[in-house]
Amino acid sequence: MLRVGLTGGIGSGKSTVAGRLAELGAVVVDADVLAREVVAPGSEGLHAVAERFGDDVLDDDGALNRPALGSLVFGDEQARRDLEGITHPLIARRTAELFATASPDAVVVHDVPLLVEKGMGAAYHLVVVVGAAETTRVRRLAATRGMTEADARSRIGAQAGDEQRRAAADVWLDNDDTREALLACVDGLWAERLVPFEANVRHRRRAHRPARVVLVDPDPTWPDQATRLLARLRHVLGDVLVTADHVGSTAVPGLAAKDVIDLQVGVRSLSDVDAPAVVAALDDAGFPRPVPTAEDNAKDGTPWPKRFLASADPGRPAHIHVRVIDSPGWRWALQFRDWLRADDLAREEYAAQKHRLAGSSSSVEEYADAKEPWFDAAHERARAWALDSGWEPGRG
Repeated sequence: MLRVGLTGGIGSGKSTVAGRLAELGAVVVDADVLAREVVAPGSEGLHAVAERFGDDVLDDDGALNRPALGSLVFGDEQARRDLEGITHPLIARRTAELFATASPDAVVVHDVPLLVEKGMGAAYHLVVVVGAAETTRVRRLAATRGMTEADARSRIGAQAGDEQRRAAADVWLDNDDTREALLACVDGLWAERLVPFEANVRHRRRAHRPARVVLVDPDPTWPDQATRLLARLRHVLGDVLVTADHVGSTAVPGLAAKDVIDLQVGVRSLSDVDAPAVVAALDDAGFPRPVPTAEDNAKDGTPWPKRFLASADPGRPAHIHVRVIDSPGWRWALQFRDWLRADDLAREEYAAQKHRLAGSSSSVEEYADAKEPWFDAAHERARAWALDSGWEPGRG
């Protein structure tokens, strides 16, 4: 099963996207619908609300009088918390039930207006955000809901801004154009990313990778992409994870790289991540293990064992290197990254080496092997820099 979080500000067109995904075959779980369902007439939730706030929040038919309830909780922080204490557990329980009843090969889309505000992104394989300029949204809200410009801008201002939403978005669907253009983007997302991503998760396999090395210019969004992946790993691994870092070339500003995010997870023992329950949780989260065990190319002649995971997401290749904290391999990954960040000459030398080898290597494996002599020669330089600068992991 693939879990997709869908969100967007008021007037962005999120409902249009949710509707199209449902037409394509997704199971859509709408948080707003569930919020109404749990306080429907005769429900446990409505009984609890009336018990807390009184019968004045009910209309003549015994249904929830939303304006009356709103007048009680608006501006009253304790009343709002009490209401959320009643409804949120009920919504969470119903959400879990719907997720549990979806088929194993389903793409489940959780439509959550406040996904960004509540920091929920790590719970999904992918977060899709629908965005549009404020002027576009104001115009839509006036046309579809009869809002005044002042009211529309006030509602928009009360929600997360575009900067927050972009930081949370694995996929940003721009909806400043026509409805047809938006639907075409959704169709492409479904066919090219969501369907193959779901199949990869279900079959416990990594995303397809190109046979040859392709270097790309530095992408300023690589750090944000790494941050989202690390949050998902923290969510899955819990206390097993001790440290989580963005490493490799995509973690070095200004350095060309393969468009693959390298991450390092530090654990107390590799046996912690070998536990069957942990392996299964990583598989379910879209981080399968292509090989049972792996080793780094050690620089001191001793084995540097690790575990290697890869991303199942065809739209975001990623490599996850799991190492014991304070082990030589764990320290080397952080030291090498920080040395390249600090040493302009070393960074330029490495970039030139990468371009030369990418042009002459016939495969990714050949390219990786061809870089090893340069790494071996750079080891002492990076080590000397660390000693001279007083470098320690986490202090740069």
